[in-house]
Amino acid sequence: MRVGADTVVPVNEADAKKVLHRYLREVRAALIWKVQGISEYDARRPLAPTGTNLVGLIKHLSIVEAWYLGKTFERPFPEDLPWWDDEDDPQADAWATEDETREQIVDLYRRVGEHADATIEALPLDAPGQVPWWGDDHDVTLHQMLVHVLAETNRHAGHVDILRESVDGATGMSANNSNLPEYDEAGWAAYRTKLEQVARAADPDHAPTDSDEATPAK
Repeated sequence: MRVGADTVVPVNEADAKKVLHRYLREVRAALIWKVQGISEYDARRPLAPTGTNLVGLIKHLSIVEAWYLGKTFERPFPEDLPWWDDEDDPQADAWATEDETREQIVDLYRRVGEHADATIEALPLDAPGQVPWWGDDHDVTLHQMLVHVLAETNRHAGHVDILRESVDGATGMSANNSNLPEYDEAGWAAYRTKLEQVARAADPDHAPTDSDEATPAK
């Protein structure tokens, strides 16, 4: 139901599916945009202690959509994706090998997305599917899987936002919408300083001291 100021209007299935699908398409486009405009090295190098990297997240999301919006509904993606069952490397879907380029992985993500789009468009939201590795909860619907994939994709989009900013300072929600105040470099520096001061005031016992900051990192 959609609740307005004075009325409650039913939302039909077609509208609900269209909204979820639109959000998924938008976040896909943002992810692809975020891994462009940097070197091949920066796109694939580990940027967190657990090895999280930009291209690896795109590769992982290719598997996510291929399974949850494909094979789950007996509509398998036609290309071989061996990373899912790689027993030698449980993280095989989370990084690019030397032989895999960024553009190859991005193109794969696009093709998987097109395959998932066809599933979304062909089936009703209550279409049944199965996720064998979910145990007793293996019986699912397209609605559940669409929400699941959208949630996981947006979670990883947040990772990509932070990783990309750490590489070259690039920010923004999409190519056409920064979704941030229009501060210059000095404005952002002042903002960070304010937050640091507030954090120290809120918890002085755990805040670094002047002597801590003066000590070189080992």
